[in-house]
Amino acid sequence: MTDHRPQLRRLASRLGIEDEFVDQLGGMRRTTDETREILLAAMGHDASTEAAAADALRALKRDRRRHVIAPVHVVRQRSRSLKRVRVRIPHMHAGAVQWTITLRTEEGIISRWSGTIEGGEPRRHTFDLPATLPLGYHDLVVRFQGGGKRRTGAQRLIVVPSQCTQPEARLAGRRGFGITTNLYTIRSASNWGAGDIGDITSIARWLGQHGGAFVGMNPMHALRNEGYDVSPYSPITRLFRNPLYLRIDDIPELQHDTAARARIASQEFQDAVTDLRAATMLENARVMALRAPILESLHRTFVEREVRPRTIRGRAYAEYAKREDPALTLFATYMTIAEREGPDAREWPAPFRDPHGESVAAFRREHAGRIDYHCWLQFELDRQLGVAAADAAEAGLALGMYQDLAVGSSASGSDVWSYPELFRQGATVGAPPDMYSDDGQNWGLPAIDPHVLRQTGYDYWIRILRAGFRHTGALRIDHALGLFRMYWVPLGESARQGAYVRSFTNELLGILALESVRHNALVVGEDLGTIPPHVPAVLAKWGVLGSRVQVFERDFHSGRFRPASEYPRMALATVNTHDLPPLVGWAEGRDVALRTEVGDLSDPAVASQMFDARRRDVDALVASLVEAGLLPQDAHNGVASDALIMAVHAFIRRTPSALVGLSFDDLALESAPVNIPGVWQDKYPSWSRRMRATLETLLADSRTVRLLGA
Repeated sequence: MTDHRPQLRRLASRLGIEDEFVDQLGGMRRTTDETREILLAAMGHDASTEAAAADALRALKRDRRRHVIAPVHVVRQRSRSLKRVRVRIPHMHAGAVQWTITLRTEEGIISRWSGTIEGGEPRRHTFDLPATLPLGYHDLVVRFQGGGKRRTGAQRLIVVPSQCTQPEARLAGRRGFGITTNLYTIRSASNWGAGDIGDITSIARWLGQHGGAFVGMNPMHALRNEGYDVSPYSPITRLFRNPLYLRIDDIPELQHDTAARARIASQEFQDAVTDLRAATMLENARVMALRAPILESLHRTFVEREVRPRTIRGRAYAEYAKREDPALTLFATYMTIAEREGPDAREWPAPFRDPHGESVAAFRREHAGRIDYHCWLQFELDRQLGVAAADAAEAGLALGMYQDLAVGSSASGSDVWSYPELFRQGATVGAPPDMYSDDGQNWGLPAIDPHVLRQTGYDYWIRILRAGFRHTGALRIDHALGLFRMYWVPLGESARQGAYVRSFTNELLGILALESVRHNALVVGEDLGTIPPHVPAVLAKWGVLGSRVQVFERDFHSGRFRPASEYPRMALATVNTHDLPPLVGWAEGRDVALRTEVGDLSDPAVASQMFDARRRDVDALVASLVEAGLLPQDAHNGVASDALIMAVHAFIRRTPSALVGLSFDDLALESAPVNIPGVWQDKYPSWSRRMRATLETLLADSRTVRLLGA
């Protein structure tokens, strides 16, 4: 076939848009020229005609020539190329060109080298540094002078370890099991209608008594907490956390704030808390509205008692703000403007859409107190998580807390408003069609341009990782495939129209390894979905644990579940995920029934096929457990929920996988899913279902211990 758009395709390839990919069923899916045009436009390049595409290619080439050194270089500390500085010698119209290289290490140590090199036509050259470089983020500046001209280039030189922190470093060669929770769903006698940090501590202390290593939880990123904007995987920011999780009773200022204590003690307040605790569904907006006056009062007390006298706590706050700025102030400013102008930053008056403009600066000065309030909330969240981590360690948990990093941020949220140059509003991210979704998935989160992320020295990626690793022993990267390539979908189009865009894999993984080692924390990559064959090996090379979900671990041809011995060591083994119902609900086909009820499965024949397929899945799972000696032979005729869960947990605890995660929903015999992928919340209230039993009841019940499968 004749290629009628060679320039378009060259431009798309130059910017990382892949021509084709192999789907989960082994079929080849090819990118259309229409998709190429749209995605290139989203990146800021006109490719509507061949002439326009050629112009864009020339512009990229000119831009590359203007740079005498790459903006960033990520290199392993043990690499032979560590000391090599690769530059482009510019044409200076001189017989000799003087050069100077200045290295400023992360610790502030400055070294300089200089010399002369022959001039002439522009060319590539490599200088060798005599210095030994430590791990970290260093700055290189290269200067050339000759023929009356000067050229300067700067590079962020990031020296990284060969691997992330390994399980042996944290688990002393043992395997570790823990509990994974949807924290917001937890019902307890102490929280105010939503699971909070205090509940984490309760689980950690209980788990420590039974040999556990970690408590895992959903992403704790900040959300809008109203309407449908309650998904932990569609946050307004991945840099800061959700005040929903604060345990207000543990805020130090409460003991000094008589007005706040009186309000809490009032019958009206206690009645409201009782209603929220009893509710079957989480009502984020009501929970936050009840808390707001208390938190505002506690902030005033904090300012009066801790900031103005400059106490130890006041100094800790100042140090926290200094460490987190300017991102913290940007986030707090966004929150304050949103309270006045509405939650969607894209709909604000034009002067407020520029985070660095004079109108926003004036607003910040005028509303300094309110902005400080939102900063203080983040400070207190950070403090409480630190206390919870210490409590978990004291309880004997080798890893303490394991947190989750969402794949992206909301288009209307703080991150996109704060860093607009990074995000491409003309494309969203998702997943291509696969065996679970004929139309693919469109997550509605704006795509991050990998080229801009690189040009900015990966500042945003580094901040995200530091936020995720703080106070944790392990970090799960949701959709780790994004470290290799991300599926971009043209805005407003079906996921069928999307294409993969390549990431700078080794640079992202190198920085991930650096932050992992610095925080002494493990990394788990959620490597499910349409995964190229080389991905698991690359993750393993960098020391990233993979994900093994038991209900997916089957031989493609025979349909048999894999035996425990075939699970890899470098993995987190779980029974299910947040996109699947708890085991009881999965065995009953609860998710299929709900999709039928809400109209997502409107064809009775298709629904019947899915029910039949699920029954076969359950039969195959039971057969594997019988074969493993974990269920009796007559289990083929039916098995009780308790017995099935104990057997499944015993199975995955037999695997050689370094980490094993047991779902708290399974321990509680929950059946309803917290999320039905692909079904909008106007049909099913995903991310709002609460647990039926209280935390106190579950932790005091001997059956919960039995269900651990020890």
